[in-house]
Amino acid sequence: MEEASKEALYQELGRIIELIPGKSAGWVMTGLDAEADLCFAQDSSQPAAMVLLKSMGGLESRQYDLLTEELCAAVHRLLDIPPDRIYVTYESIAHWGWNGKNF
Repeated sequence: MEEASKEALYQELGRIIELIPGKSAGWVMTGLDAEADLCFAQDSSQPAAMVLLKSMGGLESRQYDLLTEELCAAVHRLLDIPPDRIYVTYESIAHWGWNGKNF
């Protein structure tokens, strides 16, 4: 994957998280494993993606819906992976550490 494509994806993910009140791109850490070997619905011949979003504290149902819609659209647009081959999972984290301290 080209560096420009990665940077565009990172920027878009920061924009998406800011759709949720109280969330800021300034606190987003993004990882990308473009070489992951994924098989979706017993078909590894087509591209697929797994998006994992960890958030401090839970979100409202409508916020999860908005994030899923936006994340799938961004991955489709920037990585050319069809939305029906993208899973998005969410994990609410109660304790989060940073810079030698916990929030």
